[in-house]
Amino acid sequence: MTHDSSLDLYVKAVLGRKAYNVVVLDVAELTNFADVFIICSGHSNRQVTAIADFVQTELKQHGIKPLGAEGEKEGHWVLLDYGHVIIHVFYESVRKFYDLEGLWTDAKRIKTISMLEQQDEPDSEPNVWEEEEDEDMEAEIL
Repeated sequence: MTHDSSLDLYVKAVLGRKAYNVVVLDVAELTNFADVFIICSGHSNRQVTAIADFVQTELKQHGIKPLGAEGEKEGHWVLLDYGHVIIHVFYESVRKFYDLEGLWTDAKRIKTISMLEQQDEPDSEPNVWEEEEDEDMEAEIL
């Protein structure tokens, strides 16, 4: 586990709309199309879309624009391609289904300052709608 301040701007943007289960993977030595994957989850389709929108707005204010964005309308899996950094925002049941962390098990995990600060904060209230939405999403995936 390393600390990388250059990625903290991206992680802060993801955390700005309460994304949870944030994982940063160093894939630079495993692939030639990106250096880092940031993977996170939202509790609902709307939250997934809100996280992706907020990330784009925040990074644009710093002069960083995505090369591409996919999946924003559906809100199940939004991919934001910033060249060396690719951000995956998942609805949790979709994240479990595709298991990107499992596919990239050889990648080193990175912790940023914002991630460490978030760990120190008390957990938020559980989302009572999550179970019902998970059942709906599983039906849509299958």
